[in-house]
Amino acid sequence: MPHAIRVHETGGPEVLKWEDVEVGEPGPGQVRLRQEAAGLNFIDVYHRTGLYPQPLPFTPGVEGAGVVEAVGPDVTDLKTGDRVAYAGPIGGYADVRLIDAGRLVKLPGEIPSEQAAAAMLQGMTVHMLLRRVYAVKVGDTILIHAAAGGVGLIACQWAKPAPTAATIRSFTPARISSPRLTTSPGARSCRWSMIQSARTASSSRSTASHRAA
Repeated sequence: MPHAIRVHETGGPEVLKWEDVEVGEPGPGQVRLRQEAAGLNFIDVYHRTGLYPQPLPFTPGVEGAGVVEAVGPDVTDLKTGDRVAYAGPIGGYADVRLIDAGRLVKLPGEIPSEQAAAAMLQGMTVHMLLRRVYAVKVGDTILIHAAAGGVGLIACQWAKPAPTAATIRSFTPARISSPRLTTSPGARSCRWSMIQSARTASSSRSTASHRAA
């Protein structure tokens, strides 16, 4: 029998319960997905604590990737065995789940499920910011806050090939040299900008602290 993490009451981590769950057959427009990876996001904490209320009980998690086990009626663009990923529908902390087929994205063979599950939500956020809110173009100067975070790391790499002048700002220098950055020339340049900016920011904060003392 498949398992899922269930929340029957809001609170701290202790309310997360590993339980057996029944997963039925997919309904119209649904697939049954056997998950290989689940993304972890801070919104999951908001759901668990009740800051963003969810009907109880529920399975947290809004991001995942895996293999289609079965398809329901009216599903024509997916088949059993397809590798897919998603972001948005709650219920990701589970071995197996039902999900609307329209929320799934097919994965190419070279992208492992672990990477897909970890990058969907952040990647869509970056796409929205750099392509839809404002279409970044050559010659633009952009300011990326928290460049060492998940969204910041992807945004740096997507912005550099433009080539776009990127001003990076981060107050967490210890996390900036994360190896998750690619080894492309643009990414290396972006990493150097991040490190230099963090050093400047850290130096400014240190100077301000000494003056205050």
